[in-house]
Amino acid sequence: MTERDLIDYPMPPVAAVEPPAEWEELRQQCPVAHVRLPSGDQAALLTRYDDVRQVLADPRFGRTTQAEGAARISAEGSSGVFDRKEPSPIPQSGDGHQRWRRMLTKWFTTKRMAALRPRIEAMADQLIDEMISSGQPADLKAAFGYPLPVWVICDLLGVPNDDREHFSHWSDTFLSLSRYKPAEIDAAQAEFTAYMTELVEAKRKQPGTDLLSDLITGADAAGEKLSAEALVATGKGLLIAGHETTTNMIGKMMAMLLADRSRWEQLVADPSLVRTAVEEILRYDANPGFGLTRYLDEDVEVPSGGVLPAGTTAICNMAAANRDESVFTDAAELDLTRSPNLHITFGAGPHSCVGQSLARTELQVVLEVLLRRLPTLALAVPVAELPPVEGLLVGGLREVPVVW
Repeated sequence: MTERDLIDYPMPPVAAVEPPAEWEELRQQCPVAHVRLPSGDQAALLTRYDDVRQVLADPRFGRTTQAEGAARISAEGSSGVFDRKEPSPIPQSGDGHQRWRRMLTKWFTTKRMAALRPRIEAMADQLIDEMISSGQPADLKAAFGYPLPVWVICDLLGVPNDDREHFSHWSDTFLSLSRYKPAEIDAAQAEFTAYMTELVEAKRKQPGTDLLSDLITGADAAGEKLSAEALVATGKGLLIAGHETTTNMIGKMMAMLLADRSRWEQLVADPSLVRTAVEEILRYDANPGFGLTRYLDEDVEVPSGGVLPAGTTAICNMAAANRDESVFTDAAELDLTRSPNLHITFGAGPHSCVGQSLARTELQVVLEVLLRRLPTLALAVPVAELPPVEGLLVGGLREVPVVW
């Protein structure tokens, strides 16, 4: 394939809630496409459901792209999420990774989420009270979509309330694709690491009942404790993943529902649809960001045909896969009653999102509270005027102006 044949990736969204037209074309004609990343390096883009699910679920391949020969993602070799200069202190595959996951997953069980739900509802009601008192129009993302996930994850981790406001900038720099220069990223991440190191040491001296304290005092199934570096990396990762993706998803979810009033009115009339609606919105999301990368150090045969050779950096586009007509009937339609819904928004297999139960719970609570408190909610601008997030590895909307 020549340089001219390469597709530049990521593809910019054409609209706030609509996917790039190239997704369908690639799924049909070129399910394993050669793409050029902002760094200039090449990768293989997967867009069919079966291909994406197989690669994500393969236990041989972790998230790391630090292997020699792996494609660099960002244009300037930043120290963000994919281009860190040092190996992660958290095992990225194998038994070590699974033991690390098991230390976390007990904090995200159905029982724990049920116990946490009233607290999330109380936080949501408080934020709605504040948004209403400030008047309309309001930016739903700034007033509600951002603070709620931050409050929840900080509460879970035991982060002091006064420290919440630091995380937005630190998180953005960690997920930067082109927004920040390397020096800005390095400075912000040094601050983030120093903060989390101090927090870990404080909890080591005086443990609480929070997740981070539990990781500090506990051991995995092999009787091994997490190193200080692994504790810091875990804390940083949970703070970022625990608020950034959910914050963006809240904004996108409400834009999807309010872009066509019949969708919102369907939920107002029948709030029992909230659970299936959340799953469908997760599937339908057209602006999720970069996708997940896997560095393949062995040859892999994919269901669509052909072999991905060892040394390939594969980009798994879950959002494109979630629109695969061979798996989802009327995949281009938003069906709030769709069930079953086997979307792979949270990944698949041993590396699927460890906090997906928390994300689901938060999104369900958001819908339930907004339906109860603001049934007349509407976008304050046409959906086409909603500005997208740019320059980050996660997709979303910068603001979501609403009236009620």
